[in-house]
Amino acid sequence: MSQAAYSYRDDPSVPAFQDDKPIIVFDGHCVLCSGFANFVIKHDKARRLRLLAAHSDLGEALYGHFGLKPDDFETNLLIENGHVRTKADGTMAMFAYLGWPWKALSIGRALPKAMQNWLYNILARNRIRWFGRNETCYIAPPEEKDRFL
Repeated sequence: MSQAAYSYRDDPSVPAFQDDKPIIVFDGHCVLCSGFANFVIKHDKARRLRLLAAHSDLGEALYGHFGLKPDDFETNLLIENGHVRTKADGTMAMFAYLGWPWKALSIGRALPKAMQNWLYNILARNRIRWFGRNETCYIAPPEEKDRFL
């Protein structure tokens, strides 16, 4: 999934958006993913990260731009410095932005990449069955609206 930095800016199918901070694109219907969005809001004290529901027009366009199915959100995206990270790599980088003690979860990078993604894929495939699905897409708390695209 290697593309030039900020390649989405030249893609007419991707609406312009503010990309001066890292952005987590997540499945807003997935209970686990929405819970993670709440976790980020609570623990990102420095407000380094922005969030975006994958079900939005922009979220779907970004999935499509990066060669992912725009209606199958089995990976969150972390867009930073114009590049995308997916699966375990993206998730561990998200935790690193939260500082200690959450940054310690990036110890998973010591595992071979194939094993990291194998574990990630098991969770991703089963997340709805294990954790559930919200009927409505995640809605940002009013006091956190500025953190969402």
